[in-house]
Amino acid sequence: MNKKQRIAEENEVLLNLWHQSQAGDSLAFCQLADKQYRTLFNYACNFTSDREFIKDAIQDLMIHIWERRQNIQIQFVTIYFLRALRNQLMQEFRRSNGSHPFLDIDEAHQLSDYQTVETEIERKELLNENQVKVRCAIEELPRRQKEAVFLKYFEGMDNEQIADLMQVNRQSVANLLFKAITSLKRHIHPISNLLLLCFAMQF
Repeated sequence: MNKKQRIAEENEVLLNLWHQSQAGDSLAFCQLADKQYRTLFNYACNFTSDREFIKDAIQDLMIHIWERRQNIQIQFVTIYFLRALRNQLMQEFRRSNGSHPFLDIDEAHQLSDYQTVETEIERKELLNENQVKVRCAIEELPRRQKEAVFLKYFEGMDNEQIADLMQVNRQSVANLLFKAITSLKRHIHPISNLLLLCFAMQF
């Protein structure tokens, strides 16, 4: 089974849970929330280093979605949840007038998108020299490049979906990914294939 087929099958499972949730099945919604949690948490790390704030934001998001579930139409579950969380975080940033510890849009090195993934990998003792190099190189990418890489290579989204989520055009996504690939190739010699880099990070 290739990655695209796996993502499609996973979405079918999530859609089934969502339709049960819409019908009032709270257990199904809890299962759905549990399946989405780590992806949402890792994604939110693009925007803030405040882990407790992220947890609260995800909890608030889940409550909001549950309360509005009958009026929400979803085709791709993970994309919907990521977009909703992104909008919520951006609104909070605007309301805080910079007082909340959000990352600036152009900050390049404060936090890895893969902080919790890294912890899990270390726990399983799967880090090797290449994985360390990948982690360090990704940490140095500008936030929007990290966000595009996360969505493209870890969530399996296509450029059009990423553009919709990040609220940019497809060419901007292509540019972000190209710059990220170029940077990673430059910092992780002799590995020159981004897919190999991403596979080295997966577990």
